[in-house]
Amino acid sequence: MFLTLTHVTKVYGEKESRTEALRGIDLSIKKGDLCVLLGPSGSGKSTLLNIIGGIDAATSGQIQIGDHILEGMKEKDLTKYRRDHIGYIFQQYNLIPNLTVRENMETGAWLSPDPLDIDELIETLGLAEHQDKLPHQLSGGQQQRCSIGRAVIKNPDVLLCDEPTGALDYRNSKEVLALIERVNQKYGSTVVMVTHNEAIQKMADHIQSYLHRRHTAR
Repeated sequence: MFLTLTHVTKVYGEKESRTEALRGIDLSIKKGDLCVLLGPSGSGKSTLLNIIGGIDAATSGQIQIGDHILEGMKEKDLTKYRRDHIGYIFQQYNLIPNLTVRENMETGAWLSPDPLDIDELIETLGLAEHQDKLPHQLSGGQQQRCSIGRAVIKNPDVLLCDEPTGALDYRNSKEVLALIERVNQKYGSTVVMVTHNEAIQKMADHIQSYLHRRHTAR
């Protein structure tokens, strides 16, 4: 397996306010897989994604991606891990407002020693005719396409998607999901997507789903 989580827990607070966001999570994902983590809001999905991405640390357990074991990594090493191996797509697009579509994507390319070809990626994303526009000149779906491009151009080993369709209507959600699948197949990034939207499971029934519930300690 390429990405493995073993007995991962995450605990917040102490005593009466102690909450287990994650309890003994075991998860294995093959390289190149597209995996959906499905669960309601507040079930710990984003927490799990942040732990995989090296943004947050597990309370206990082991996270291994390829040859990288995250436990005990110093902050300098975690920064390099995130830069070299992780691409992140958020619910909010977080585009730089005074940069064009192309320029926003180039900011991702600058972080990588081996970026993808930007012209080919812009074509794949269907943004060729919009590449010189600023974010405010784009629809929500087009902005999310640009956000995907900025994450993917790094050529990351793992693409983490945190509710990537949460701010979109149904039609744009379907288009973005299809696009993420296309990117996964074309470029081979391992994709881990979290969502509370069960319709995504129906639209993408080939994606394996997981459900994690939050537990409050008694």
